[in-house]
Amino acid sequence: MQNPVEVADGVYLVGGQELTDMRDCCVYLVDGGSELALVDAGFGYSCRSILNNVKKLGLDTSLLKYVIATHGHIDHTGGLHYFQSLGAKVVCHASELDAISNGMAHLTAELYYGAKYQPVSVDLVLDGEMQDLKVGGLTLHCLFTPGHTPGGISPYVDLNGSRILFGQDIHGPFNASWGADMEKWQTSMKKLIDIKADILCEGHFSIYKPATKVRQYIEHYLDQYA
Repeated sequence: MQNPVEVADGVYLVGGQELTDMRDCCVYLVDGGSELALVDAGFGYSCRSILNNVKKLGLDTSLLKYVIATHGHIDHTGGLHYFQSLGAKVVCHASELDAISNGMAHLTAELYYGAKYQPVSVDLVLDGEMQDLKVGGLTLHCLFTPGHTPGGISPYVDLNGSRILFGQDIHGPFNASWGADMEKWQTSMKKLIDIKADILCEGHFSIYKPATKVRQYIEHYLDQYA
């Protein structure tokens, strides 16, 4: 397994198929100084490895304040219960509660992955088109980007002159049974282009930069599914 990867000063890749478990999405850490936040939680079988990667960075894991679920699929949410048990607050959009809190199997995609999802209570429910979340000295702007699922969000943070976007699962896939909507997805992708991110932290295919490559990556999938 590889060591954690520094995306930028204060943002790290701490989980994923090459770091922790083949079934994990990319799991990112945001270091706000006095508080930490995870963006997604992985499949659920490598939570200790994710935590160990945070420790390898020399960071205090007791500062983990939030674990943000970008959407309700089990490869992103399977570890929520573990991190919540350590004291982290689970965050998601209201439109994703049926998956994350109610554990509706068709929305968690657990049948697709052949595993059982463990529902969790959500500590902070986001609503509307945009909601900000303070993580220590940083602000994560949680942008509502439905399409892949009904309540997907794409947080971004402005850090040292760069805009870093956590655009999980831009590439899809899309399945009507879990609430995918291509028209909403296309609108969401245009939102992501409009924010003009310098760095894209994607959900499975790692990190893209500079801004021209971020835009090209999103436009590639818009063209592919047009």
